[in-house]
Amino acid sequence: MDTVVEALRLKLGEDAVALAEPMSGHTTFRTGGPADIFIMPKSLEEVKASIEILQKHQTPILVIGNGSNLLVSDKGIRGAVVHIGGRMSEIAIDGETIYAQGGVLLSTLSAKAAENSLTGLEFASGIPGSLGGAVTMNAGAYGGEMKDVLVSAEVLTKELEVKNVIAEDLHLSYRHSILPEEEYILLNATLRLKKGNIEEIKNRMKELGEQRREKQPLQFPSAGSTFKRPEGYFAGKLIQDAELKGKSIGGAQVSEKHAGFVINKGNATTQDILDLISFCQQTVFEKFGVSLETEVKIVGEF
Repeated sequence: MDTVVEALRLKLGEDAVALAEPMSGHTTFRTGGPADIFIMPKSLEEVKASIEILQKHQTPILVIGNGSNLLVSDKGIRGAVVHIGGRMSEIAIDGETIYAQGGVLLSTLSAKAAENSLTGLEFASGIPGSLGGAVTMNAGAYGGEMKDVLVSAEVLTKELEVKNVIAEDLHLSYRHSILPEEEYILLNATLRLKKGNIEEIKNRMKELGEQRREKQPLQFPSAGSTFKRPEGYFAGKLIQDAELKGKSIGGAQVSEKHAGFVINKGNATTQDILDLISFCQQTVFEKFGVSLETEVKIVGEF
């Protein structure tokens, strides 16, 4: 591992590479053990260089954004985590088109769109993820989703080629794109919005923010909706009907405010959260014959 770290620091600089980095500081669940190597590139070239070095040394790679849809093992992550975050968060606007790097937060991006009287991203204003993660899972809320506004994505392939892929070829569907299966890393995205009234846009964002605060347990760490929506059902309603609202295991709890959210009450371990997820899945299946699939991605050493 020393050789890999040395090569990375030589290429990216000392401050871009951390060792035994606690993942609890990089996930919205606020749980997770250490990543062996944690890399914070600030450009396309640095992402490419990082991946090249890691591949050469056969080091396992996990690319993350804001960690808002991640549940990391208490034992942590063996290998390297490449964090495309604040160091890669530039935004450029040309008329109704937005060009943005993968590390920009959706809240920042939607606020910038609003400032420029661009409508279409209001739905994303309260989603706590980055653009890279949002495109990767076709994030959505309140009737909008990324596929409504995405034009194209610039990605790095596992062969280390930079490729521009039009939105149609990403096969965006409910919480899905081909990025994970193709092992594409999102570097930049191009979005097309529409001109709107700045006051109406800001009012809509404010309205959605109030709805979130009213209905979701935003004061506790979580990964948003824990489960995908089963066809013909709502996960939260099934969990509530199974009388699991408020159910706790260790420091993890099914939110009393919204049963679709598993939350960290303050001292939860990842194992507490996993055990509670499993309990909800089992109970709902026994009572209603419906399988709940996690929306949150579970990673690390188990």
